[in-house]
Amino acid sequence: MSVDHRKKMIILMINMFIAIGSFGIIIPILPAYLESINQGGTAAGLMIAIFAGAQLIFSPIAGKWSDQYGRRKMIIYGLTGLTLSMFIFYAVDSIWWLYASRVVGGIGAALLVPAIFAYVADITSMDQRAKGNSYVSAAMSLGIVVGPGVGGFLADFGLKMPFLISAIVSLLAVAFSIIVLKDSEVEKKAVTVDFTTDDESMAKKIVRSVKMPYFIPLIITLVMSFGLMAYESVLGLFVDNQFGATPQEIAWMITATGIVSVIVQLFFVERIVRHYGEGMVLNIFLGVAAFGFFLSLFASSYIFFFGITLLIFLATSILRPVLNTLISKMAGEEQGFAMGMNNAYMSIGNILGPTLAGLLYDIDIIYPFVLGLVFLVITLVMTLIWQKRVLNPKKITKLNQV
Repeated sequence: MSVDHRKKMIILMINMFIAIGSFGIIIPILPAYLESINQGGTAAGLMIAIFAGAQLIFSPIAGKWSDQYGRRKMIIYGLTGLTLSMFIFYAVDSIWWLYASRVVGGIGAALLVPAIFAYVADITSMDQRAKGNSYVSAAMSLGIVVGPGVGGFLADFGLKMPFLISAIVSLLAVAFSIIVLKDSEVEKKAVTVDFTTDDESMAKKIVRSVKMPYFIPLIITLVMSFGLMAYESVLGLFVDNQFGATPQEIAWMITATGIVSVIVQLFFVERIVRHYGEGMVLNIFLGVAAFGFFLSLFASSYIFFFGITLLIFLATSILRPVLNTLISKMAGEEQGFAMGMNNAYMSIGNILGPTLAGLLYDIDIIYPFVLGLVFLVITLVMTLIWQKRVLNPKKITKLNQV
């Protein structure tokens, strides 16, 4: 990777970190804030669902725009949407305006995330792409770790303060990108791509994605997001109910998983992929994730469950950049569309996971983990069959040589 490309990668990482971290700032105080305006769990659940729903609906469109109008513009527009969302959140107390802010934020995320991963594809060669995607994923994980910690500190200055600081930081990211971020080389070239399908609905785009060679990796992305969000949504409730965990112990668990994700994505993913290849890595770590969900059915202590949680997050922190890399390699010139669909499938998992996990948790607290285990085992079997039919070693070698 050239010096110029490294600079661009650093800018992309900073943008991703700020985008994820600025939202993470509000997480620790969101329950208390909703309570202060006479709202409760229903509103908190809708905050997640509305954001993910807006991201889902807009992701395919945003991915296509990334191919048509350029990565840089979509990154700037996405950051602007997230900034506006935070300012609305800070300025109003009406629950309906707060829901509206989540729609704006979801659209911003839909514009930002696929454009960043498509930009990574533009500035990396096939053999460097796993490293590039790992770096950006590590920036996401770091934002998840740092954001809530900063939010908890800022809450001492008032419940509204984290919203204001989040909005200001996002605004600075917009200015930073306008001044520093340049177009990628691919955007400067006259790449001929068919945009006749721009008027397709989201449903039609998803139907079209079924015919793409990377459809199975998209399904794996959905299942991974489903399982992870289902796991996260009941994590605090489960350890509190089962082991009497304190808020500090829950916070340590979340922080530790984020740190593990950052370290793995920065220093190990590329080496693992280079040594074993994408197909084998998918098989191994889908199996590891499924094993983690299986062990969670028998967790007898907080420490044991802590270890299981680290194992699951270790697996998903490796799977996420590997899936992004595999989809990117199989997408050809339609990087924006592919990354947009990747984001859309992830959003479907983000919507369904917490919703079903919450419903099942009210029936029996162990059922969300059973559901995740079943989905992961089915996906692993599906992946093995798909690799035998489509992703044979010769094709992987050919992709790596492009």
